[in-house]
Amino acid sequence: MSNRRLGALIPAAIMAAGALSGCLDGTVRSPPEASGNRHAGHHHKQSGEHRQRGEGSGAVVTIAAVGDTAMGVTPTLPAEPATYFDPIKGELKGDVVFGNLEGTLTDVSESPKCGKGSSDCFAFRAPPEYAKYLAAAGFTLMSNANNHSYDFGEAGEDETIEALHRAGIKQTGLPGEVTVVKAGARKVAFVGFAPYSNTASLTDLDAARELIRQAREEADVIVVAFHAGAEGSDATHVSGKEEIYLGEDRGNAEAFAHMAIEAGADLILGSGPHVLRGMEIYRKRLIAYSLGNFSGFHNFTLEGVLGETVVLHVTLAGDGSFRAGRLASVSLIEEGQPVPDPEGAGADLVAALSEEDFGHHGVAVSSEGRLSAP
Repeated sequence: MSNRRLGALIPAAIMAAGALSGCLDGTVRSPPEASGNRHAGHHHKQSGEHRQRGEGSGAVVTIAAVGDTAMGVTPTLPAEPATYFDPIKGELKGDVVFGNLEGTLTDVSESPKCGKGSSDCFAFRAPPEYAKYLAAAGFTLMSNANNHSYDFGEAGEDETIEALHRAGIKQTGLPGEVTVVKAGARKVAFVGFAPYSNTASLTDLDAARELIRQAREEADVIVVAFHAGAEGSDATHVSGKEEIYLGEDRGNAEAFAHMAIEAGADLILGSGPHVLRGMEIYRKRLIAYSLGNFSGFHNFTLEGVLGETVVLHVTLAGDGSFRAGRLASVSLIEEGQPVPDPEGAGADLVAALSEEDFGHHGVAVSSEGRLSAP
C-alpha cells in the first residue's frame, strides 16, 4: 500500500463522528406507512418484453454514478447554480448517469420533520427549477431513497419527482417502484432502497428480494441503489453487522448487498454514510458500499474524508457482470462544489478500504483509478 493511501485513512481515525451537518439532527421521520402510500406499486417501464438473464452478453452498458447530491438549502443557494457542476461535468457521462438526490426540489416551506422553532433539525430543499441544472450537468436518473426525500412531506416529495421528470431525469426509490431505462440495446432496471416507509424497504429483506426479482423480469441488467449504514468520518468501514444510527436501524449493508445479487441484481450503488467505503466483487458483480458526498452547498461538513469522493464509471457486460471500471477522484471545495482531484485521494481511500474490508474479494484500484476484479 502506498504512503499516500495510508495517509488517506488517517483522517478517518481522528475525525469525530459528528462532523456532518444536515444529517446528524437526531430527527426520525414519520411518513405514511408504505401500505397506504400513494406510490405503492408504481413502475416506469418502456415495454412488457421480458428477457432471459445472460441474453446478448456481448453488448455492454456504461454507468457513471455518484453519491449524495445536493445544491444547497433555500435560501442558502449557489450564486450561479447553472455553473455549479461545470468543473466536474466532463465525468458525468455514460449510458446512465446516476446520483442519490439527498433532499427535495420544492417550494413547500413548512417541514413536518422539523416543526416550528427547531434549531437542530436539518431539512433540505432547493427550488424545483434546480432540476434543470442537474440535467444540464449530465444526470439522467436519481434515487429518492434516502433520509431527506421526505423532509417536506408528501407535497414536497411529489413536487421533487415532478421537477425531475420535467427536466427529463428519471427517478427511483419509492415503495414498489422499478424504473426501466434503455442503455443502447439493453434495458436497465433501477430499484432504490432505504430504511423508511416512503421508500422501498431496506430492512424488509423478503420484500426487497421480491422487488429485485420482479425487476429481473422486466430488464436485462438490474442496478440496486441503497442508502444504508452509520454516518460520519468514523464510518468508512463496512461492519458486516446491523448498523444503528440516531436510533434508526440503517441495515446491514453487506448482508443486503449479497442478498440483492443473489436475487438477481448486477450492480450495487451505496450511499448514506457520507464517506467513501470499500468495493468488492461478489458473484462477478460489483458492490460499491458508499460513494460518499458528491455535492452540497453548505449541506454537509467536508473536513477530511468527508470531502473526498469519486465518480464511479462502470462497464457491465450484457449479462450484468463486471467488465471494467474507473474511479475519477473528486474533492469538495469551499462551499461543497465538486472539482477534479489530481492527487487521487478518493481512489486511494477506496483502494485501501477495499483491501482492508474484503481481502481477496476487494476491488483492486490502480494508481490511475482503474478497477479490476480480484
